[in-house]
Amino acid sequence: MRGDRRDAAVISPKGYTPEFWHQLLRLHGLLLWARWGMTAACWIALGLPSLWALREELRMMGDYFTWPALRYALAFNLLPTLGLTLCLSLMLSTLIWQSRNIVLGLPLRDIKRLERQLQRINNHGPSHPLWDIVHRPKSTKFR
Repeated sequence: MRGDRRDAAVISPKGYTPEFWHQLLRLHGLLLWARWGMTAACWIALGLPSLWALREELRMMGDYFTWPALRYALAFNLLPTLGLTLCLSLMLSTLIWQSRNIVLGLPLRDIKRLERQLQRINNHGPSHPLWDIVHRPKSTKFR
């Protein structure tokens, strides 16, 4: 059963024109960059201030690290703990999502979602903000 699921989940160019396939891969790359950008923005907006709020506890743990010290530092500083938890959760989910896509390929559900998004971009035409990124020639890499 697992082999059937994996075969159906791997993204492949079957049934797509080369142009559409290229656009689909560009849109997936854009979504990948957007997820990592959101993760970086979360670390800048929440992670760094949370670490700054815990600077005294971290300094003391640098001298004498114990697990109870870490537990109490996080337990008695609720807002910094929530900020760090959110940043770590978002980073971990992005890592797992990207690893799954690399190892197993995109699930059929994600392929269909990308197709619908690409169709909306194509229907909207050149005035869509993502039109230029998706329709860039094959010779240039996504940046």
